[in-house]
Amino acid sequence: MAKFDPIIGRYVYVQCEGETYRTYYEENGQGIPLVCLHTAGTDGREWRHQLCDAEIAKNFHVIAFDLPRHGKSIPPGDFYKEEEEYKLTSKFYAEFVMAFCRALELKKPVIMGSSMGGNICLPLALHYEDEVSALIAIEACDHSPGWWIDPLLHPHIHGGEVCATATFGLMAPQSPNDYRWETWWFYAQGGPGVFKGDLHFYSVDHDYRELCRKISGRVPIYFMTGVYDFACTPEMTQQTADKVKNSECIIMENIGHFPMSENPDLFKEYLMPVLKKIVQSDREAGRSTERTGRDSGRDTGRDEPGRSAERATQGRASTSAESPSYRNPSPSSADRGSVRVLDVDAGRSSRARR
Repeated sequence: MAKFDPIIGRYVYVQCEGETYRTYYEENGQGIPLVCLHTAGTDGREWRHQLCDAEIAKNFHVIAFDLPRHGKSIPPGDFYKEEEEYKLTSKFYAEFVMAFCRALELKKPVIMGSSMGGNICLPLALHYEDEVSALIAIEACDHSPGWWIDPLLHPHIHGGEVCATATFGLMAPQSPNDYRWETWWFYAQGGPGVFKGDLHFYSVDHDYRELCRKISGRVPIYFMTGVYDFACTPEMTQQTADKVKNSECIIMENIGHFPMSENPDLFKEYLMPVLKKIVQSDREAGRSTERTGRDSGRDTGRDEPGRSAERATQGRASTSAESPSYRNPSPSSADRGSVRVLDVDAGRSSRARR
């Protein structure tokens, strides 16, 4: 008998900044919505291990979508008429993430992103704290300069292979070879100019060195960075966490820039304690009893014949509302974050309050 993954893939139409985007996403599990954001130049396949994990899916409705121009989410219909090269901005990225969550009618989702998907957690915390319940910022910091690279579009350069090979060195040598090359493969398949366009957000548009101090602390933020990451070093992440209220910084041994795809088993050992905290907080807040319908997972009638089109229409209608305007919340008296350095192999945990 053939083996099947439990993942279900589908499309939803997301409205953002006057455009409608046919957006591909995959999902599994039921419970707290856990929306996973991929890294620059790739797509939601990076999260396949977490999507298939039965232990995670027991308490979480895991969802990974492809940003427009990435993976199976095609660009806007008139992209070939664009005179300017593609450049991802913080404003569009944050608004699209939340528009996607509204399209799926998710209630207080947890957002978990890596690299650029981790960096966007800071704007989400600042501008959308009322719409999320927790943020997991992987390989993230307040500023990541130096990666906006013009030669990536040179006609003598094979963009896919160069991008893939450049990112290969960001992974830890201890990570399984098959998974490292799988991550390489994801990067080799990016659309023309997409990786560089994403790096515009990552290295140019994203600068939260001062703005992160304005985050109120109402939403917990868990920073997680691997010791082999030289794009976002552990020191960069810790310095960011020091400035963010109600945050925790976890440094992961023997992991590089792509924890979820380069070494999913080891990453899970660091991730599960964070997810358990989120489950406990969700129960204490009484949200677990409020999660019904679309945001609770596939067991709520998502797959009934004939309902797909109806729900897609409802999703489009729900995104037509205007996105919340950017605002600066007043700082609260919440404690600043803690820094935790974990050594999974030795089973030790040391923690210093900030």
